[in-house]
Amino acid sequence: MGELTAAEQFLVEYAASAPMLDQVQNWAAINSGSGNLDGLNAMARLLADAFAGLPGQPQLVEPAPVTAIDREGAERAVGNGRHLHLAVRPSAPLQLLFTGHMDTVYPADHPFQQLAWREDDILNGPGVADMKGGIAVMLAALRALEASPLSARVGYEVVINSDEEVGSPASAGLLAQAARGKRAALTYEPSALPDGTLAGARPGSGNFSFIVSGRSAHAGRNPQDGRNAVVAAADLALRLTALIEPGLTVNVARMDGGGPNNVVPDHAVLRVNLRPATPELQAKADSAITDAVTSVATSHDVAIHRHGAFGRPPKPMTPSLEQLFGLVARAGADLGQPISWQPSGGVCDGNNIAACGVPVVDTMGVRGGAIHSAEEYLIVSSLAERAALSALTIARLAQEAA
Repeated sequence: MGELTAAEQFLVEYAASAPMLDQVQNWAAINSGSGNLDGLNAMARLLADAFAGLPGQPQLVEPAPVTAIDREGAERAVGNGRHLHLAVRPSAPLQLLFTGHMDTVYPADHPFQQLAWREDDILNGPGVADMKGGIAVMLAALRALEASPLSARVGYEVVINSDEEVGSPASAGLLAQAARGKRAALTYEPSALPDGTLAGARPGSGNFSFIVSGRSAHAGRNPQDGRNAVVAAADLALRLTALIEPGLTVNVARMDGGGPNNVVPDHAVLRVNLRPATPELQAKADSAITDAVTSVATSHDVAIHRHGAFGRPPKPMTPSLEQLFGLVARAGADLGQPISWQPSGGVCDGNNIAACGVPVVDTMGVRGGAIHSAEEYLIVSSLAERAALSALTIARLAQEAA
């Protein structure tokens, strides 16, 4: 464990002493699944109250319009919750971005709704790690900063969105706007592993729906007059799957369509996720999707409408990102917290921030595990650990910029 300055020691102790566990328990008691607008509204109000203790005025920002394709191939509006946004000292010499999300993957009717202690230091509950624990860590570190003389050097924006778990379609613009001009960003997803390992490089992610429109006909009397949308969609699925190569995964997730056995189906909807490891692979995949759609439409004499995009750009390791990871690792070492990082196959808002040219460490949240399942848990002692790590990281960034 390294020697901290008096100012750093104050920051670390202040952050670690915050009442984070009470906050997590209160917040996790509210179901804030991505589609539960009432729960998200309640959560947003609680967070606005909690962040009101910082300078600036928390704002609840309306979500951007979003549409999705239903099983029948119709484009429908999708409701999303409001996002929390806070700006503090926009003229300070060092500008940082802090992000998190208030939504969880557990809808209002999901059976996993209760908190339970598994062991003395293990709290099981919906969103305790991903990421209501992380939001508590972020707030503790920022409150510590505001109690320190270093605060005058640091300006920042906070964005806590309501739709991260569904790809941030209604908050991507807000994130991009907040990222402008920032030296660095910290995002409070839980650590990649329960030991505190951080996520490094991440692939991008694109979610696509392909609406295939053919022509119906009698399956016995005149099948030659039909244009089978299900067969065309299956052909497209196989062609997209054939794009798989090192650095690019393709997951055909679902197909809807068809009807009675004696009717050539005239409608199908195919849903696919692609994850490219680099911007070059993303551009290659995007072009290949266009070629596959054109070829299948021509060969099957059907119409195909593509809906969706690469909403999460790839997040490769860059020199500026490696430098930021190094700063966090040194802060961890000085706190007796060994910090390492490894590539992750998952995606998050860190992808979007990195695409704006801002280095971001996106797993500054708590240690825990089994996220997105009813076994999700928080290692409670990691609240103080990670709040201290964030506070010291902010202090080192401030000192670096002095």
